[in-house]
Amino acid sequence: MSRKVVRTSKFRHVFGQAVKADQCYDDIRISTMTWDSNFCSVNPKFVSMIVDASGGGAFMVLPLSKTGRIDMSYPTVCGHTGPVLDIEFCPHNDNIIASGSEDCSVMIWEIPDGGLTSPLTEPVVKLDGHCKRVGILSWHPTARNVLLSAGSDNVIILWNVAQGEEVVRIDSVHPDLIYSACWNRDGSRILTSCKDKKLRVLDPRKGTVLFEKDKPHEGSRPVRAVFVSGGQILSTGFSRMSERQVALWDPNNFGEPLTLQELDTSSGVLLPFFDPDTGVVYLCGKGDSSIRYFEVTDEAPYVHYLSMFSSKESQKGMGYMPKRGLEVNKCEIARFYKLHERKCEPIVMTVPRKEVQSLRKEVKDLKAALEELTKRVKELETKN
Repeated sequence: MSRKVVRTSKFRHVFGQAVKADQCYDDIRISTMTWDSNFCSVNPKFVSMIVDASGGGAFMVLPLSKTGRIDMSYPTVCGHTGPVLDIEFCPHNDNIIASGSEDCSVMIWEIPDGGLTSPLTEPVVKLDGHCKRVGILSWHPTARNVLLSAGSDNVIILWNVAQGEEVVRIDSVHPDLIYSACWNRDGSRILTSCKDKKLRVLDPRKGTVLFEKDKPHEGSRPVRAVFVSGGQILSTGFSRMSERQVALWDPNNFGEPLTLQELDTSSGVLLPFFDPDTGVVYLCGKGDSSIRYFEVTDEAPYVHYLSMFSSKESQKGMGYMPKRGLEVNKCEIARFYKLHERKCEPIVMTVPRKEVQSLRKEVKDLKAALEELTKRVKELETKN
C-alpha cells in the first residue's frame, strides 16, 4: 500500500493575519487609476500610497506609527501635473521616494523624519527624458542613486539621480508597451516583460539583450516576471483560455519552462513578490481578495504551493515591507500593506512557533529548579 509523503518545509504552516482595525490607516481616497502598478511603497519609517487628487497627481506619505483615521486635510506630495502611476522608496535612504507620472516626468522627493507638515510641491530632482507617461520605477538594489524608469514610449532609462542625468537609454529593444521591469539581486541584470509577448534579460551597462523568451504565456493579457534564486525567472500570465498561470524558467535554457501551473480564471494581473531569504514567492492579484504563496526550491515541481491568505474585500494595490522592517522576534517573515478603496490594511505573515513568553517561562522554571538542586547538593555535602 503506497503512503502519500508530505513534503517537508519550514514554511508549510505560514499564515497571514490582518492587524486590528486601530492599526490600519483609514479614510484615505486611494487612486482609481486603471494602471497595474502596486500603488503603494513602504519601508521601516513610512508607508506611501497613491491617492485621488484634483488638478494633477498626488501621493500620501505617512509615518508607520500614524495609524487610525487620517484627516482629509493631511498634506500630500503633489508636484506632478498628471496622475501618479508608480512610487518607490529608495532602499539606501528611507527618506527618499521616487514617483512616475502621466505628465512624462520622474520626480525624487525627500520626506522629513516626522512626516509632512505641509504639502510638498517641489522635488529634490526632476528627471525629464520620457515622451509618454512613466509607469514603472525601480531603484538599483546595490548601487546608490541609480534609478530605472520605463515609460509608455517603450523606453527604459537608467538615471544618475545625484547628478540628475540620464546614464543609459534603452530605446531600440522593446517594440511595444513594457509591462514590467526589475533588477536581479545584485543589480547586474534587468528583466522585462513586454506587450509583444516576450521576456527579455538585459545587460544594464550596454543595454543589450542577453536572453529572450517568446510567448512565456499564450494569453494576450499582461505578463509579470521577477528574478528568483539562482538566476531563475518566475513569471505570471494567462493561458489562451484566460486562465492565470505561474511559470519558472531557466534563462540559460529558455526553451521549456521548469514548471507551468494553472491557478484560476480570474482576470486580475498577478503581482509577484519574492523573498530571497526564505525562497517564498507571494502572488497578489489586483482585484483579488487573497494572497497565494509558494516556495521555490531545487526539487521538482520547483514551485510548491504553500497556502493562501483570504479576506472579504478586494485589493486595489499592495505594498511589501523590506526584511529590515519586520518584527523577527515575533516570527514575522513578511508584511504586506493592502490597499482598499478607502484604507490601507497591514497583513502580517508569520511562521508559527512556540510563543517567546512561554519559552522564557520554561527557562525561568528550569533555572529555579537548577538552583534548588544545587542547594540540595550543597546541603548533602555539608551533612557528609
